[in-house]
Amino acid sequence: MARILIADDDPLLRALLQYRLAADGNEVFAVEHGGLVLPAVDEYRPELIVLDAMMPVMDGFELLRRLKSGPTPDPTPVIMLTALKREADIVGALQLGAADYLVKPFIPDELSERIRRVLSQESGGEDHAASARGSG
Repeated sequence: MARILIADDDPLLRALLQYRLAADGNEVFAVEHGGLVLPAVDEYRPELIVLDAMMPVMDGFELLRRLKSGPTPDPTPVIMLTALKREADIVGALQLGAADYLVKPFIPDELSERIRRVLSQESGGEDHAASARGSG
């Protein structure tokens, strides 16, 4: 399906995400802190990044800022997966360029569906289910 990079400092959650996303047919890479994300993006060229906000070395918001701003913004879609649930955090991440935002604790099936939706949008596919949900 897709190459996905996971960045989260919780080893159990990283293992769960790797297992789940690989079971969905994805090629999954994981890093344990923010300082490893940019080198991993250069090395693995992921098609999607699942990014925690609160990590050592560099937090997810700073990483998002670095990925999405500058002379050549990285087009890789980013889904924020974090315990931060304040409106300012959610809106701030979306304004920085996050494709989606999911709050922990989360439902693994929901994350899988959001990944499919974001990848479908990125490839130009139409998401009929999202359109139907939005019209009611």
